[in-house]
Amino acid sequence: MAEAEGISSATPTEEINGAGNLMDFLDEPFPDVGTYEDFHTIDWLREKSRDTDRHRKITCKSKESIWEFIKSLLDAWSGWLVMLLIGLLSGTLAGVIDLAVDWMTDLKEGVCLSALWYSHEQCCWTSNETTFADRDKCPQWQKWAELMTGYTEGAGVYVLNYFLYVLWALFFSFLAVSLVRVFAPYACGSGIPEIKTILSGFIIRGYLGKWTLLIKTVTLVLAVSSGLSLGKEGPLVHVACCCGNLFCSLFSKYSKNEGKRREVLSAAAAAGVSVAFGAPIGGVLFSLEEVSYYFPLKTLWRSFFAALVAAFTLRSINPFGNNRLVLFYVEYHTPWYMAELVPFILLGVFGGLWGTLFIRCNIAWCRRRKTTRLGKYPVLEVIVVTGITAVLAFPNPYTRRSTSELISELFNDCGALESSQLCDYINNPNMTRPVDDIPDRPAGPGVYSALWQLALALVFKIVITIFTFGMKIPSGLFIPSMAVGAIAGRIVGIAVEQMAYHHHDWIIFKNWCRPGADCVTPGLYAMVGAAACLGGVTRMTVSLVVIMFELTGGLEYIVPLMAAAVTSKWVADAFGKEGIYEAHIQLNGYPYLDQDEFTHRTLATDVMRPRRNEPPLALLTQDSTTVEDVETLIKDTDYNGFPVVVSRESERLIGFVQRRDLILAIKSARQKQDGVVSNSVVHFTEDAPQIPASNPQPLKLRRILNLSPFTVTDHTPMETVVDIFRKLGLRQCLVTRSGRLLGIITKKDVLRHMAHMMNQDPESIMFN
Repeated sequence: MAEAEGISSATPTEEINGAGNLMDFLDEPFPDVGTYEDFHTIDWLREKSRDTDRHRKITCKSKESIWEFIKSLLDAWSGWLVMLLIGLLSGTLAGVIDLAVDWMTDLKEGVCLSALWYSHEQCCWTSNETTFADRDKCPQWQKWAELMTGYTEGAGVYVLNYFLYVLWALFFSFLAVSLVRVFAPYACGSGIPEIKTILSGFIIRGYLGKWTLLIKTVTLVLAVSSGLSLGKEGPLVHVACCCGNLFCSLFSKYSKNEGKRREVLSAAAAAGVSVAFGAPIGGVLFSLEEVSYYFPLKTLWRSFFAALVAAFTLRSINPFGNNRLVLFYVEYHTPWYMAELVPFILLGVFGGLWGTLFIRCNIAWCRRRKTTRLGKYPVLEVIVVTGITAVLAFPNPYTRRSTSELISELFNDCGALESSQLCDYINNPNMTRPVDDIPDRPAGPGVYSALWQLALALVFKIVITIFTFGMKIPSGLFIPSMAVGAIAGRIVGIAVEQMAYHHHDWIIFKNWCRPGADCVTPGLYAMVGAAACLGGVTRMTVSLVVIMFELTGGLEYIVPLMAAAVTSKWVADAFGKEGIYEAHIQLNGYPYLDQDEFTHRTLATDVMRPRRNEPPLALLTQDSTTVEDVETLIKDTDYNGFPVVVSRESERLIGFVQRRDLILAIKSARQKQDGVVSNSVVHFTEDAPQIPASNPQPLKLRRILNLSPFTVTDHTPMETVVDIFRKLGLRQCLVTRSGRLLGIITKKDVLRHMAHMMNQDPESIMFN
């Protein structure tokens, strides 16, 4: 018999069958009812049935007394209370992470003498000696070399600052990987591939636990502060889901029902994106589009509420001091023109190509890590990559700073008050325009110098991110992907801007770009490029566009963003349908059924087990199996459930019983029911036949038998079977012909068959 997919719970099927107690001889349920074994899939149908049964009982009891009515109201409102708690905690943690990352990132370069806990920017805010021209310099902030030697310039000062920058980076990353390895191995990576798998019904014990939450929060700060090419946005989704799981344990409605728990986790994922990007609506759409498997309407409302509370909490903390939810909030003053759609679409093509390149190279590297000795030295790998990153990043000002600050500068529109190299344009001394409407100007030497540095930064980010994502530290992919796109976009934006200025008589510029007008906004190109690259890697579309326009507050830029996002998805899909998260799910062998159509013309009989040359199906009969036979079957097989038939000759299907239920039932019967011995006959029938007094006491297990297992005929198209598994969340279905049992199809069988039909390795599906 094939592995019965995830049939591991001790939960009885009494709610489905309308039965009473778990067993005839037992008055109360087992302690382990409702639990699942690790690395198994939940039964969505049964979880739904159990919740319906629980709700029915509460409704009936609420009419008995005022107290029961109040309890029913508390039960109804518990969902909203959980959402409130998730929003408050995830918003608070995000604010603390943002503040800590700012301080520790600046700690690599120097320290604030007036208050050690101030970042560079906060230190100079409080200074009365800061001038507008040198707003980043103040006596209170000193670089390490200046503090140690007293000098501010010179080769020795540069080398010492360089050395200490690398040293701090290595210390932060070593601390992060050590904490992950010792205390919470599940705290590494982005977390989104596993969250997607968990939301599809898979159990990974400890992945959303308290230790994982604590270690992920601490090591996320360390990993981002080390200067590695990673972001905190993906891990924040994992952190928010850990918060959701933590609060689920406080309410039996969610702690005892894995299906209800996943509704809460879907909302928590929305709260995570809400605080990561300051985009509550984008967070809800991200949860719906990218991570959730089952998303009923009430989960949509609750996700919206959780995202709102999380965003409000983060706004109250105000970690960036700009009264915004994110570091890179910008406002543009120039509309876009139809002719600009051409470079926007080209950026979309670049994003799709970069996404494809990144996924293929990163998966190849991660597969090498899993299959070679490289995977045995995670600490050494992190130290080496951090060392290379820090050594190469320090000389370039655009890679030395944090990636969020880099994106912020690339998104910015050049106003009269900007001091960035990217805004070093040659000004017309006779200009009398308002500050926010500066016309296009020729680029100065600072802009050309910045372009060279940005081009080097682009190559550096593209290469180093491939090796960074997937290491044994918390590592998000949103920010590095956006950085690659923003750099490319800014370079293209400056090129278009200079073409429009020097060749405004060309036909493509003639109709919309007059001399002296502010035609092109390079920051907008950076934003479009960021969206294109993020879309190429993750294959997000709707949620991506909403997140990006929530970042900028510019509704009028939706069309460029949509054009770039759709183009990048089309281009990337031409080389492969999988986004980075689906690719990592497949690499890890998780049992995740994606939403792609199954178009092959195979039948259930082609997939079911047992196949030819395989042992016959492991069965139980309704009234001729002894306790010893059952125990032997359990001992000799590792299947998670067994079909029950009338007899081995007829093989007429009666129902399905789960392995865990059998183990618990026999164990409990031996303890509580007198006369049950190894040669006692097990009955799955309603009425046990009369037996001679000399025979041992029979064991009646009708109550743990599922009388309505899902069945299909042997000629059912696999297209239909896959659809049933996907939409009903099945773990197994039985294959019959005219009521006679032929075989079984599990979720693992379906996934292996799909892999086989796509010329992939079926054995890569490892888990039940």
